[in-house]
Amino acid sequence: MSSSAVSLSEPHVLARTKEALFPEDGASDTYAVVDTQFAKNEWLSGQPLDQRIRDRLSPFNHVRLGGGYPDLVGVRNLDNEFLAVERFGDEPPLIVIEAKGYDSKEDGVPTEKGITQAYDRLAEANVAYLAAPAKTITKTDRTLARELNVGVLGVSEQGTVTPIERPRVVGNRTTSDATAIRFQASAQGVADKSFSLNHPKNYLGYALACYADGDTATLQAKHVVGEVDGSRQGAEFLGLVHERDGHIELTTLGQEVVRFAKSNYETVEAALREFENWQRSRKRFIDDEPLWGQLARRIVFEYKATTLLVSILQELHEIGNSCPSLVELVTYLHGTHSTFAVELFIKGDEDVRSRVLDEDGELQTSELADGNVYHSPTVFQLKAMLYHAGIVTERGKEPNKLDPTDDVWALRELV
Repeated sequence: MSSSAVSLSEPHVLARTKEALFPEDGASDTYAVVDTQFAKNEWLSGQPLDQRIRDRLSPFNHVRLGGGYPDLVGVRNLDNEFLAVERFGDEPPLIVIEAKGYDSKEDGVPTEKGITQAYDRLAEANVAYLAAPAKTITKTDRTLARELNVGVLGVSEQGTVTPIERPRVVGNRTTSDATAIRFQASAQGVADKSFSLNHPKNYLGYALACYADGDTATLQAKHVVGEVDGSRQGAEFLGLVHERDGHIELTTLGQEVVRFAKSNYETVEAALREFENWQRSRKRFIDDEPLWGQLARRIVFEYKATTLLVSILQELHEIGNSCPSLVELVTYLHGTHSTFAVELFIKGDEDVRSRVLDEDGELQTSELADGNVYHSPTVFQLKAMLYHAGIVTERGKEPNKLDPTDDVWALRELV
């Protein structure tokens, strides 16, 4: 087997392409997952897949778009060199990539198949590409790709990725799986950095501190909580503030928090002083402070993950399971919204995703009994906020203290 076959096998082609289109540069509104088939230890017979390649490809998920499962699904504003037009609408495009590479027989690369597969995904994506070894792409491939509006990316043996055909960005219809990836790429996507505090008053307070006269960080630390960065981050994820031109500003929802404070305390500063009484309180917020608790409920309910969880818990109640465990919840959610279930609850670590999902994307339910496979921002911080807002019956727990088979997710009020 030649070195080119190994260096340009399908996983290598995809890893190079992901690096080029989705660099780890801290850009906002970006996220990408690779299909679970690439999580295997060996791709070509007798050739273990380098751990560095697997690390570049992770996180893994099994996302259905069109008639199948793309090798990569992601959201990002691409550099102009990869597109025939600069922009399409306000949102970054949903991108799919089908990768083709040399196999152990070195009997050619199915580039035409990759183009038609990518075209199939355009029913639900904005941009579709074939990525393949540059030397294998023919004039016939390029003609077909242009006719179908599929981009073609050539990968050299040195790892350089060159756009050979540049596609136009198109509109599409939205599906549950596509929505899940868009959600993860948004400012509200679930990540290890989303919620670090487990009480909604910290995020409501940040909106007030942002508006009040004085330094935001100083006011937040004095009246609400010392973890100012975590407060700001969570307020962003809940949609109370956003960054514009390097400055943190209130959103429309954040302005409503200010209006609420003014209507009940006359001034925002007076409302902030009230927050001092709730520092280190473990009482359920909606019971202890009903007015603020109801506001927190409204804010938390507008978070996309909350509406999904409430609808699923209501469905479970209707089929006879009013107090599902975390394992039962995730298993049921995976059956109805598989991509959301994985992105919302399961850590993005390559090792964890490989344990929880097999190569075909099937859920390994036995692994769900280990608390350490779960996203802390969901099972601890988000659940605690749902508790304080009066939505669920129990608080969240840190993953290392969690027994998923005994961790109850139940609605406080059932319909």
